[in-house]
Amino acid sequence: MKDCFGYVRVSTAKQGDGVSLSEQKSVITEYAARNQLRIIKWWEETQTAAKKGRPEFNEMVTELRRGKASGLVIYKIDRSARNYHDWATISDLADSGIGIFIATESFDFNTYGGRMAADFMAVVSANFVRNLKEEIHKGQLGQVKRGLYPWGAPLGYKNNGKGKLKTPDTKAAPFIRQAFELYASGEHSYDSLLKEMQRRGLRNRSGNPISMCGLSTVLNNPFYCGKIRMPRWNKTYEGKHKPLVSISLFQKVQRLKADRRHKKVTRHQYLYRGLFHCGHCGNAMIAERQKGHVYYRCHQKGCLTKTVREERIEEELLRQLRRIAFSETVMARAERRVALLVEEYGEAQSDKTATLRLAEKRQKMERLTDALIDCLID
Repeated sequence: MKDCFGYVRVSTAKQGDGVSLSEQKSVITEYAARNQLRIIKWWEETQTAAKKGRPEFNEMVTELRRGKASGLVIYKIDRSARNYHDWATISDLADSGIGIFIATESFDFNTYGGRMAADFMAVVSANFVRNLKEEIHKGQLGQVKRGLYPWGAPLGYKNNGKGKLKTPDTKAAPFIRQAFELYASGEHSYDSLLKEMQRRGLRNRSGNPISMCGLSTVLNNPFYCGKIRMPRWNKTYEGKHKPLVSISLFQKVQRLKADRRHKKVTRHQYLYRGLFHCGHCGNAMIAERQKGHVYYRCHQKGCLTKTVREERIEEELLRQLRRIAFSETVMARAERRVALLVEEYGEAQSDKTATLRLAEKRQKMERLTDALIDCLID
């Protein structure tokens, strides 16, 4: 009897398509009993097979290559792979001597015809996914052209069901408006704006304080000014939803973000902000003011460095600078050299000026001579 792995998969945890995991296991168990196969371990996946990188599938392949089992039983080809990469992996397993068995389809991987038929069905499965994606994109584009947003509502809006307009969230919408207004004032950088919005209580959909990535997504999304952007087609359409900010305010924020020369004023200006990193983990030391003193803190969990006072950093910086300070002898020599260079430069400039004036006079004489020859002057 051959020891095999059993692999079952559904696209979502709620089992939105195909046959359930329990039904797949039942069919595979019956198939194994009829063909002298023993399932020694089950692998269950609740992710789509359209993209590579499924964790259970990858771990199962690793154990098969290590010789943990001599065969693999799957319910159906499209349960194992709907992309060419994963199907190529299964084919490599078959080439290395691993038995591949399909419980509901009579493909013999030991024959040329059986392998070719299985490859053909894998191509059909991959093509089905590709075509389905195109149809989904067409449907989404149709909704966008009607002014509807076919995806989950951005932060600050509520979902009201499929095919319905997104409406402002009474709790989060005011914070979104404030974020745009504060950044447009020019008095905040991304860092200071993030801290301010966290202090005011802006939370993401999980209930956690908004992150830097989340804040950047908000400030870059034209949905808040009534537009719907389609990156796939690089187009923007008018939405029917109620905007949270005006178009002029949104455009001002975009200009400020694009202008790298724009001076952003932070709430606190620390002397050594952004200049030092932790000697243990390499992360930036964040400046904070506590009880009248400035501390630089490493926020990496588990790091040995806790806090360093600004005075301690200044003492060490001055100590290092004293090591490279010039002696009085060197400074005096440098001053004499600089004075000599200034003098030589002045003389050179004087000679250059005299030469230019002489050239101008010669040109003037040549023009006067030409005019005299042409009888233009006496």
